[in-house]
Amino acid sequence: MQQRTLGKLEVSAVGLGCMGMSFAYGPAADKQQMISLLRGAVERGVTFFDTAEIYGPFTNEELVGEALAPVRDQVVIATKFGFKTNAMSGSQVRELDSRPEHIKEVAEASLKRLRTDVIDLLYQHRVDPNVPIEDVAGAVKDLVRQGKVRHFGLSEPGVQTIRRAHAVHPVTAVQSEYSLWMREVETEVLPTLEELGIGFVPYSPLGRGFLTGKIDANTKFDPSDFRNLVPRFTAEARQANQALVDLLGRIGAQKKATPAQISLAWLLARKPWIVPIPGTTKLDRLEENIGATRLELTPADLREIESAAARIVIQGDRYPEHLQKLTGR
Repeated sequence: MQQRTLGKLEVSAVGLGCMGMSFAYGPAADKQQMISLLRGAVERGVTFFDTAEIYGPFTNEELVGEALAPVRDQVVIATKFGFKTNAMSGSQVRELDSRPEHIKEVAEASLKRLRTDVIDLLYQHRVDPNVPIEDVAGAVKDLVRQGKVRHFGLSEPGVQTIRRAHAVHPVTAVQSEYSLWMREVETEVLPTLEELGIGFVPYSPLGRGFLTGKIDANTKFDPSDFRNLVPRFTAEARQANQALVDLLGRIGAQKKATPAQISLAWLLARKPWIVPIPGTTKLDRLEENIGATRLELTPADLREIESAAARIVIQGDRYPEHLQKLTGR
């Protein structure tokens, strides 16, 4: 597996988003199967694993901790703070909490669940408007000094938040949604990261599964699946957005690759400091995603994708309104 650098943190070119193993996309997957999948990812060269306390809550960190304990020195684990855990339920409005004392409590609890003595990358999960970002960065800086955290990250921040945080303690990575059907970060966020030397971690790089070509207007999701609430996943929006998947399929046919591999290869070609974290619960999908690192898109390929994608207007917001408010602050 090729390696990439986020700030000063070296990781595999493609990481593994672990959320869907426990949370958001229907019932949690079988624990032993997921432990096997996580260890199989390490065997295949994946070194970067993404979780958070609210995934479950708590159960995803526990899963990742148990699975990776035997290979802890070979991997980079990222987790997140920023919500009140007593205010969590799948689709409800979650209450933010990035008070410094809460950050330190979460870090201690995450260390135990992850079965480790240090968190490699600790993200603020969402920007808390009630806590100055300088205080947040200062709290993480204290954890770094204590040897409990190695690197500081932000998830879904706006540009001014990034700059203010980075002035207090270096931000190693920013994580936000980014894919061929969600490109808002290209305008301001990516240029700012390039200027400051901060890495970028696209989550949902396969459009919550839509860009794999395995979902269409007729697909039925489990009643507990978060996508039932997402405007971009109404049947009408899926039908309208199928044009993008068709494009990926056409490019894939030329390159002997799947739509998912084209999607990930496109992201990897954007910048050398971009590391997508597609999630999966299936070994064959994991291997498919890793295969994107061996796919070379030429400048002509990229121009073709850009030209065709520019003519496709994506339908539907990426989050329901109450969650959309938590992004880009």
